[in-house]
Amino acid sequence: MRFGAAVLRDYEAPFAVEEVILDAGPAEGEILVRIAGCGLCRTDLAVRRSAGRSPLPAVLGHEGAGVVVETGGPDTGLAPGDHVVLSFDSCGRCRSCLGGAPAYCDRFAALNLFGGRSESPGRFTDGAGEALAPRWFGQSSFAEYAMVPARNAVRVDASLPLELLGPLGCGFLTGAGAVLNSFGAGPGDTVAVFGAGAVGLAAVMAATAAGALVVAVDRHPERLAQAERFRAVPLDASSAGLPGHIRRLTGGGAQYALDTTGSVRLINDALRALRPTGLLGLVARLHTDLPLEPGTLDRGRRISHICEGDAVPALLIPRLTGLWRAGQFPFDQLIRTYPLADINEAERDCDAGRVVKPVLVP
Repeated sequence: MRFGAAVLRDYEAPFAVEEVILDAGPAEGEILVRIAGCGLCRTDLAVRRSAGRSPLPAVLGHEGAGVVVETGGPDTGLAPGDHVVLSFDSCGRCRSCLGGAPAYCDRFAALNLFGGRSESPGRFTDGAGEALAPRWFGQSSFAEYAMVPARNAVRVDASLPLELLGPLGCGFLTGAGAVLNSFGAGPGDTVAVFGAGAVGLAAVMAATAAGALVVAVDRHPERLAQAERFRAVPLDASSAGLPGHIRRLTGGGAQYALDTTGSVRLINDALRALRPTGLLGLVARLHTDLPLEPGTLDRGRRISHICEGDAVPALLIPRLTGLWRAGQFPFDQLIRTYPLADINEAERDCDAGRVVKPVLVP
């Protein structure tokens, strides 16, 4: 089977849309999906910063959504014609997976980042027959088609705007899941969100939908304006005395804070903005040491890393689409679509902050 895909051949090079080849149909437990749209996530772009760790050449993309074309065997739980959102891969057998925490799968890094799910040699190649890296996050969905483990796929209602749903499998799932799952925020709670990008704004939407008071912190005026439209109180990240502002706005400190920036300064500000017993969740990968200032963890304050919003995708994605139908999670307002052929323009716009969530449409 031949189809178009965006191939990354070098960590410093642009993507190249090329013809690629799948030389076999779905194996047992797999599905072939025709991609309707795929979100461009900063995790895809982080491959450039971690040069040498994720194998190249590769087809990236891990926020895909599409239509099932073919299934491998009768036990996938899916059928041709089903609309699905694709999420991260997991083994399904380790203690974390069996305990309902697939984002902490023992094989998460191997399966999603480093090509750990075995494939027959030459199964996925470029037009010249050169092997491409195994499926990125179980998907490699910067393409017209993707071969996916069925456990990665969540069936959704066919009346939903399928080409826009892909980011519910990772970026929006992470922000919303942090608030709804990790924090369990509800009416009367206070949440401070640091960074109003795709993950942060998803957290803002989820927190307001849950009935919490939300403060959003960012340095981009247009993103603060978007957060305010989602009923958050906007604060400039460069404001003097930022933790004090948040404590005043939240009546003594936020119960929960979420940092999506990885900034050491903002992480310390977030801790100082918490009330006693407050919890700070980190979702961004840290690229430096994290020195904590004296007193930031006093009085029962805690800090925890959150992966994929502590989500079971098959449970959280339907919940988010239900909130969208109710007008409480308007994630579509964050999306700008691009043809797959314009992936490099989408990357530039994402890096420059001109778009919150690019979605590539094959």
